Amino acid sequence: MTSKFLRLAAIAAIALGLSACADDPGENVVDVTDFAIRFIHAVADAPPVDIELRGARQGLDVTDLDFKQATNLRDLSLEGGSATVEVLAQVPGGTASVVPATALSFDDATVYTVIAIGEADPASMNPLGPLVLASPDTPVTAGNVRVQVVHGAPNAGEVDVYVTGPNDDLLPLDPLGTFEFGGDLGPVQVPADDYRIRVVDPTDMTKTPLFDSGTVPLPAGADLVVVAVENTNVGAGDMGQSPISLAVSADPNIESFEIVDVNTQAAFRAAHFSPDTPPVNVLIDDDMMAPNLVELNNVPYPVISGFVEAPGGAYNIKIELASNPGAYAIDEDVTLVAGKRYSVYAADYTAGLIADGLYILEDDFRSFATGAKVRIVHLAPGAGLVDIYVTPAGSGIVNATPAFAGVDFKDETGYVQLDAGMYDVDVTLAGTQTVAISETIDVAIGGVYTALARDAAGGGAPYEVEVLVEL
Repeated sequence: MTSKFLRLAAIAAIALGLSACADDPGENVVDVTDFAIRFIHAVADAPPVDIELRGARQGLDVTDLDFKQATNLRDLSLEGGSATVEVLAQVPGGTASVVPATALSFDDATVYTVIAIGEADPASMNPLGPLVLASPDTPVTAGNVRVQVVHGAPNAGEVDVYVTGPNDDLLPLDPLGTFEFGGDLGPVQVPADDYRIRVVDPTDMTKTPLFDSGTVPLPAGADLVVVAVENTNVGAGDMGQSPISLAVSADPNIESFEIVDVNTQAAFRAAHFSPDTPPVNVLIDDDMMAPNLVELNNVPYPVISGFVEAPGGAYNIKIELASNPGAYAIDEDVTLVAGKRYSVYAADYTAGLIADGLYILEDDFRSFATGAKVRIVHLAPGAGLVDIYVTPAGSGIVNATPAFAGVDFKDETGYVQLDAGMYDVDVTLAGTQTVAISETIDVAIGGVYTALARDAAGGGAPYEVEVLVEL
């Protein structure tokens, strides 16, 4: 894992230093520490973060690391054995240091995993901070997989963790370990095979899982750090839903991924946003299921359904004119991933619906303790390219710069953070300050909002913005 080149360079540097000492007793030998490091973002209410490591010869900057993501292992070397790590949260208007520059000591031939855990909410009893794990830089034994488990879910309490065969009964088994928030188990090596990870309340004599991964294949040679994090997926907080999911960092050459509880559903909603299209019927899975997952009958423009939960998988969506059932303007298959939310829009003019089909938008309702999350979606086909201004209420746009320039139909801004307060959202024709839409929104810290720009009924102006308060 540690670069051979770096080790050879270090040996060469030491050799040169020793040679210099022989010629000039005043020269000092430089101690070089070679190590590997990765970072994991495990703070559910924190925005993406930037991480800076200073003191290593190469330096290290990580940008836009989001919740449940991990970096790959990086081989580094430094002189003197210590360096500083700082974590900067991306907040409205810039960044803020949430883990101040902290001096960390590093040993040679060691792998370090630095995990941001806790909560960004300043009132939390579990403030955000770094958890540093260290393990020897040794290869995984042939045919095995190495696993280390970390409790990074501050609201989950003490838990028992079982890693078993897929069909093993928990009642006669002892847990792999019992640990609280901030604790870790392992690393341990086990034969590569199919496993099942279950998390149980230690006081529950029935051993009913709080989390059940279902069957998970663990491949030979994998080196896994598994962090239990707060569940922010579909159903989070609902009765019977798991309080956690598992964020997995893997090496070598495997991107970080998430394992959700086996019972986790997908969620989706449908919307009639085609301004010149008469009322429609929306059918999910062609009425072959009883009842349909979603069935919108005789729906006029513009209507958005509520969310419906269903198992992850492939579904068919058909849209027909209510006046002409069986003649489908849209007949499209979509795939929904368990744990994710989707909005499915029929958004173009009538002629475009057949050509372009559905517009599917993934929704992320995880809230931030650092600001409001706001997303603006251009669903007004008559408006063409637009600029979008977001300014304090009443300040006007005369001297302002667009927050988003050249936004086309079916483009969206992504979620951006705003401080709490009142804002004017002004949509202008691209390159001008001719206002086509003006809407004032009121946002709060922790809130999640989607603003949908749309045509008037029939198409074209006057355009409107519909603001969905998602959370």
